[in-house]
Amino acid sequence: MKQIIQDIRHGDTMLVETPVPALLPGHVLIRTHYSLVSAGTERMLVEFGKAGWIEKVKQQPDKVNQVISKIKSDGLIPTVEAVMRKLDQPIALGYCNAGVVIDVASDVTTLRVGDRVVSNGPHAEVVCVGKNLVSRIPDNVATDEAAFAVIAAIGLQGIRLVNPQLGEVIVVMGLGLIGQLTCQLLAASGCRVIGIDMNEQRIKLAAQHGIETILSAPDVDVTNNIHSMTGAQGADAVIITATSSSDELISQAARMSRKRGRIVLVGVIGLNIRRADFYEKELTFQVSCSYGPGRYDPDYEQAGKDYPYPFVRWTEQRNFDAVLMAMSLGRLKVRELISETVALDNYQQIYSQLGKSTSLASLLQYDVQRQLTDHVRIAAAPLISKTSRSIGLIGAGNFVTSVLMPALHTLRAPVQVIASQKGLSAAQLAKKYRIAEVTTNSQSVIDDDNIGAVMITTRHDSHATLVQSALLKNKHVFVEKPLAITVAQLETLIPVIRNTNGSLTLGYNRRFSPAAMAARKVLSQSNAPMHIVMNMNAGHIPSEHWTQNLETGGGRIIGEACHMIDLASYFTGSWPVEVFALATGPVRKDTDNATILIRYENGSTAAISYFSSGNKEYPKERIEIHQGQTSAVMDNFKKLTFFGKSGAGWSGRQDKGHLTLYRHWLDLVLRGAPPVFDPEDLILTSKVSFAALESIVSGERIKV
Repeated sequence: MKQIIQDIRHGDTMLVETPVPALLPGHVLIRTHYSLVSAGTERMLVEFGKAGWIEKVKQQPDKVNQVISKIKSDGLIPTVEAVMRKLDQPIALGYCNAGVVIDVASDVTTLRVGDRVVSNGPHAEVVCVGKNLVSRIPDNVATDEAAFAVIAAIGLQGIRLVNPQLGEVIVVMGLGLIGQLTCQLLAASGCRVIGIDMNEQRIKLAAQHGIETILSAPDVDVTNNIHSMTGAQGADAVIITATSSSDELISQAARMSRKRGRIVLVGVIGLNIRRADFYEKELTFQVSCSYGPGRYDPDYEQAGKDYPYPFVRWTEQRNFDAVLMAMSLGRLKVRELISETVALDNYQQIYSQLGKSTSLASLLQYDVQRQLTDHVRIAAAPLISKTSRSIGLIGAGNFVTSVLMPALHTLRAPVQVIASQKGLSAAQLAKKYRIAEVTTNSQSVIDDDNIGAVMITTRHDSHATLVQSALLKNKHVFVEKPLAITVAQLETLIPVIRNTNGSLTLGYNRRFSPAAMAARKVLSQSNAPMHIVMNMNAGHIPSEHWTQNLETGGGRIIGEACHMIDLASYFTGSWPVEVFALATGPVRKDTDNATILIRYENGSTAAISYFSSGNKEYPKERIEIHQGQTSAVMDNFKKLTFFGKSGAGWSGRQDKGHLTLYRHWLDLVLRGAPPVFDPEDLILTSKVSFAALESIVSGERIKV
């Protein structure tokens, strides 16, 4: 299928070919008929992409601080590489989509195949959208007009925050598309609406809908005009839908407001607020968040968990519904707002004029008869015959983009196909690394008898199922940690792991770092037990992030602390036999601040402190090993220092062992080398992770 994306590094707006997205639980697939180009939002993204480096930095000063912190902790070169990779990731443009449902997940009961719907899906021929972001179009509303519903909901949410009363005077500053829609919705609510803009055409358009207007100009005192029009009282409320870097608009809004007036910001403006403007009138100011309650909440948008109707009357979806009802009743009219309708293939007719044209709303029209597929050949890639040594990659997230694919490219790994649920990220990776095929059907990669090895880098909740499926096909399987996120998943996997004719490798890369291998080489010369102290300064991740969710990520102890558990076992060369763990703060399975104590069969012990409460400038990983009057200290995999063993240290660029691990796995796949890991070691590491969580909750020592 075709999709419009924005290249952030070079500034190009492109129409690319990607596979049809996979249908996710709680989602629907929509065949797009029309999508609306939001001139304001999309112009900002396009202009950011075209901006030079200095201008990009000026626009995102918060990111500069993050980069500086990363340089301090990881070094200059890794940070520069990370920034370049981030800029290489394209942005999918568009969020105002109208079309027809072509498939629904089994757990979706509110929508059916054939329904005409709107959603916040991007400019793509097929979109996969969570059910709470999809609304059915009334029969008497045309599909192209319905494409306005999502952007109108942005204005509607600003109105809801203002809470207008019948007869109140509401000023709308900025009569672009959102401003025009906001004015109409306010007028339909029985308000007296005054629109302000510096564009005469937009002023005339608003006036056609009964809106009182003021043409803003250098010689016009807008504030005095508002006071004259309101009998010197001022506006009851001001909604700012304009886009400007100036602080003057917020000051102007305050001056034109009555005492105890309300100001709501929907647009993007300078916010250097002068206290005096707000103090004397006791004004309230609020920033509106997009379409309404539920926005950016993964439980609502992705998991499909609706907010209770009696307590959250107006969610994102219910705002979409309200806009569509206003269209159906004739109270919101958008036909005259359409500046042009352009075929998708001619998208540049719109995007080349962003920022230059005075057009309010441009629609993209899609060829709904074109045949689409979930499997795409990359034209620039060489077509190579698949063999039992061919590799299929499932997953195309940030880790794959930043670490895995660059390493596999360096090692010339024979990756033949990449699968990802959305398709876009996989298509971009395939194009960059000249990989022949892209699909959104991960099972097809596993079922392909000509694919002998599979790498799995998807979200944690899918690991166990995909590993089991691939091992039953006797494939060589590489899966990023963790192996499983529940005890039940692990128990199901164990007999499969032990009886497959394939092989299993996990992404426990730390043991393959130069520092770790050098430490073990020295320390393994003694049979004395070890005392290991590990600090993993994991950094804060918001609680709503998928890795924190026990159902999707398994929590950070399962998903990330397992690295240290594996590394400790590697150093001791012994079986773990007992685990005791304590959470710092509340006792919860989803804690990301905990200390894990492990006792080994040979008398060694490991104390792993995994915490998110540390400072970013403190090293992310610091390891101490003490054994028989010898001590080794590893600092963030950049330096190894021995005490009691002269000349045995190591230092260099940070290396966490990824490349070496992948090289060993490729030796197994391509040349029949021995397995990288003992399967029982992998099973035990998972068991220790689960034992740590059990101990945190129970407060008891757990036998492994």
